[in-house]
Amino acid sequence: MALFNNIPKASKSLRVLARLLGYPDAELRGHLADLRGALHDEKSLPAQRLAELDALIDTLERKEALEVESDYVELFDRGRATSLHLFEHVHGDSRERGPAMIDLAQTYEKAGMYLGEGEMPDFLPVVLEFTSTQPPREAREFLAEMAHIFNAIFAALQQRSSPYACVLGALLELAGEKASPVEIAAEEPIDTVWQEPVVFDGCSSKGQAKPDQPQPIHIVPNPLRKARPSQGAQA
Repeated sequence: MALFNNIPKASKSLRVLARLLGYPDAELRGHLADLRGALHDEKSLPAQRLAELDALIDTLERKEALEVESDYVELFDRGRATSLHLFEHVHGDSRERGPAMIDLAQTYEKAGMYLGEGEMPDFLPVVLEFTSTQPPREAREFLAEMAHIFNAIFAALQQRSSPYACVLGALLELAGEKASPVEIAAEEPIDTVWQEPVVFDGCSSKGQAKPDQPQPIHIVPNPLRKARPSQGAQA
């Protein structure tokens, strides 16, 4: 197919994008200059996208550490629309998510990459590290399979005027795709989503059916499930 002819190698860029989507701790901030240099050295992205990534790196360098870290948590850890766990967008909390995780981890293992303790296979930085180990054609095909998820996250980040949107835009370009507008469904406030049910606090009509009809059961997510995995994967 013409789409996959003359595909530039992007292994360095994919690793840089993976790091830029990681938690901005002191180690990451200490290597921002090197990450910038690797992006420009490989030249797998157009000049306009590189300029946007430079602006993101400038922001991470300029802001105070606590502010950068707080912004990251608020953006990526508090809501599904911008979640970096890809199966959150595909399977949510359904039972299909477990087998999908196992299949993806086995894909990594067949390629000789093993996850570190606490790492989740669908965490986007981990996915990108794996992709960076693949030949250019296979890497682009793999990214293209996830383009619809990238596009949804890209749109959600743009809606929040986040400089991180350029990272997802870069992934779409490396996948041979273009960002296109998608409708972002309104999310419930995070405090509502994680609110524990009131126990023995009288009766309420909220969420209740009429008398003599089945009453709905509300499943409350486990707050420990969203603990952030460690960054990177072990090859």
